[in-house]
Amino acid sequence: MLSNVIIGGGLSGLVLANNLHAQGVDFALYEARERLGGRILTAPGDTPEASQDLGPTWFWPDSQPRMVQLVEALGLRHFPQHDTGTVLRQVDADKKAEAFEWKNLHGGARRVAGGMGAVVDALASRLPPETLHLNQQLVAVRDRGDHVELVFHRGELTTLVLARQVVLAIPPRLLDEHVQFEPELDNATRRILRDTPTWMAAQAKAIVRYPRPFWRESGESGNAFVEHPQAVLGEIYDSCDASGGNSALGGFFALPPQFRSSIDPAILPLLLPSQMAQVFGPDAELGEPLWQDWAGEPFTCATADLEPLTTHPQYDAPELRLPFWQGKLFLTAAETGSFSGGYMEGALDAVARTEQALALGRSSLRPTEAAPPAAGDNDACLACFSASVARLRSSTLERYRQHIHGLLSTQDKSMLTQRALLGALEQIYAEALQQLEALPFDSGRAGADKGRSNLMPGVLEPFDGFIMALLDEAVVFNRGSCALSNFPAEHKPSREYVDTIVRDLAAAWRDFALQANTLLLNKDKHMATLS
Repeated sequence: MLSNVIIGGGLSGLVLANNLHAQGVDFALYEARERLGGRILTAPGDTPEASQDLGPTWFWPDSQPRMVQLVEALGLRHFPQHDTGTVLRQVDADKKAEAFEWKNLHGGARRVAGGMGAVVDALASRLPPETLHLNQQLVAVRDRGDHVELVFHRGELTTLVLARQVVLAIPPRLLDEHVQFEPELDNATRRILRDTPTWMAAQAKAIVRYPRPFWRESGESGNAFVEHPQAVLGEIYDSCDASGGNSALGGFFALPPQFRSSIDPAILPLLLPSQMAQVFGPDAELGEPLWQDWAGEPFTCATADLEPLTTHPQYDAPELRLPFWQGKLFLTAAETGSFSGGYMEGALDAVARTEQALALGRSSLRPTEAAPPAAGDNDACLACFSASVARLRSSTLERYRQHIHGLLSTQDKSMLTQRALLGALEQIYAEALQQLEALPFDSGRAGADKGRSNLMPGVLEPFDGFIMALLDEAVVFNRGSCALSNFPAEHKPSREYVDTIVRDLAAAWRDFALQANTLLLNKDKHMATLS
């Protein structure tokens, strides 16, 4: 039996697999497609620099730090999206496109040299080949008490896999449409799965390659908006490599999925260059087109996703971020991220949350009556502290419930969620500080830098994701609480209320971190006095 099975070989599944592998934790990854990458798909060129993304292309360093960290940790180069020059707008197919200025249209977006497929290749190359299983479609997930049973189909062949913990790195709507759960998920969870759109699932993307970037030579950025009814591509952008060579224009289809599926594939190679020529002139008609229609991908697009989205969805369902089946089942698709849901950053956020939950599960299984660590053995002390924090974290929701019920019995019923969460956190942090005080750390050996003990990263690591996980649990509890149904602001907290709570919880976290650091530094002074 495997300790961990990851279902889905997209960005979240691959990053989680890499992290588990680096920690020496056993795992296996199963992917329904013949390839890895999920919604990341990069068409190769004559050289790596000539590769073109037919799926996600950009990331934004100002708001997506995890993506920056990942790309740079993999040793990959990234470069800014070309936005220099005029933008074109065509509203009539029979008239020339008009030029206007729009500086920094893509908001500081950057691209990976060699395409996003370089990220997938780099992640996959670090994994043992025997841990990767392609062409394995998940059809059933069954709770068997102390483990989970998984059923995969590969053509007519059925495979059973047993695992202690399972991570579903699959968009929620696909789980609802294609996977049977035993026991069945409750109706509320099923509804949330169905109501969570798969980002970009119904989109189609095209690239047209050219011998040279003629639009740049004309002082144009390559950005264009085509708004007339005959438009094939609605948004167009420059898709050259970092040097401006390997010239190409990219675009998103304006045609809806149902219309695209009715077009003869032999016609598209004519339509795409023709569209580009209408906007950029006759030079654009000599291009080599390629495209990808994600609406026709059964492992990307659910039936409900065929209704095109007009805005980016609010991925704010905390129910999808919590473990199922007593901590044996986790959802880790990009759509379950606390931040940047749907984007690659959201996938990495979901991975960080799941990885921490898996680590806490392992820590909480350590014997509670193990021999105390030897004095000065800082690694053993940190391991013991981590196990203690795992047990404390497992009790936090119950403490929150107790605080809520206590506050409901008082006259003051304002800000119930906020006060109950702070009360529960203060208890957890106080007990964690007691544990820290009792452990025989040798802070002097660990040293300090600019007033911060070098033990602090290890002390804070078990709390990673703690605040957001607790907040998600509290919101889910509130929604199901009959006692809170008479308090609408608490029963379904608004985004503004949640943001206020997050700020207060973050302040409590900072206070705890300062107290923990002071405690460790004082241990150092105490040891120096004894010596």
